[in-house]
Amino acid sequence: MEGSAIKVNRSKTGRDFTLTVANLTFAYLKDPVLKGVDFTLEKGAVGLLGPNGSGKTTLLRCLLGQVPLKSGQVKVMGYDMAAQARLARSGLGWMPERGGIIPGMSGVGLVAYLGELSGMPARDAMQRAHEVLHYVGLADERYRKCDDYSQGMKQRLKLAQSLVHDPEWLFLDEPTSGLDPRGRISILELIRDLAWNKDMGVILSTHLLADVEAVCKEILVLRNGELLSRQVIDSKVREPRQVFEVEGFGDEEGFLAGLKEMGAEVVADGRLHLVTLDLARLTGESATEVAEQGFDTAAGVNAILGVATANDYALRRLRRRPVSLADEFYRMVEA
Repeated sequence: MEGSAIKVNRSKTGRDFTLTVANLTFAYLKDPVLKGVDFTLEKGAVGLLGPNGSGKTTLLRCLLGQVPLKSGQVKVMGYDMAAQARLARSGLGWMPERGGIIPGMSGVGLVAYLGELSGMPARDAMQRAHEVLHYVGLADERYRKCDDYSQGMKQRLKLAQSLVHDPEWLFLDEPTSGLDPRGRISILELIRDLAWNKDMGVILSTHLLADVEAVCKEILVLRNGELLSRQVIDSKVREPRQVFEVEGFGDEEGFLAGLKEMGAEVVADGRLHLVTLDLARLTGESATEVAEQGFDTAAGVNAILGVATANDYALRRLRRRPVSLADEFYRMVEA
């Protein structure tokens, strides 16, 4: 992965990094999009789950201070976002699902420009732009016009934009949208590195459970503008043999052959393939060694994603069976 080169500069002494939302209700017109939402988050990797129209993007915009806040309170790193949003934004990175590309600008020019908009001196912004583009894997493409980038490159570019000013929190809205399996894995690896190794708080807004389980340690679940539940994700299981539900399209014959080559058992179940993996075999750990902490199901998810990538097989669905806590909450959302 390209990510080891990025530098972060933070002094944590005495600083408040919490996000607090208290009785937040918000409406663009008459009907509220958010209804009495309450939570407090410490720095970490948080998944924001919910179907389309549940209020996920609106909640992120409230946290960014992009919309007027009239009912309830949002505090970000100690700043009241109704009155001090501009002060808070220097510590926030934003990767929108749509937009974020200015036609005609080079990748490095665009990232540096956004660094300047965040208050960085021009020389520092350009230096930092080179650093973050290297981190996201666009070092060789940084002088190309960004409107000529592929979808995967554009997503990497938007991630670089969100990082240029070295924020404390990243808000990511559907960061894997429109990506092929290889691009999806790369973006998730970068996000996981930022959250787990670079000490950045991350809120990942998505409808893809596999993305959340690969990156996040807890979830917030929205339905119809209400906070349905908050739960720590326990990706650890005691039983090494686990079944994963898989559905997709592409080179199915090659995909199934690849699964069997790594020792998976595959059974058809309607449109799904039920893939049984031995997590102990994948991780090289024995049941005795992990008796206390359990097996990490991310190993199975990543193994299946790797086979899909190698065989150009695009996944529509990938989740563990029996369902995890995240899946259970998502089924509640769909109820």
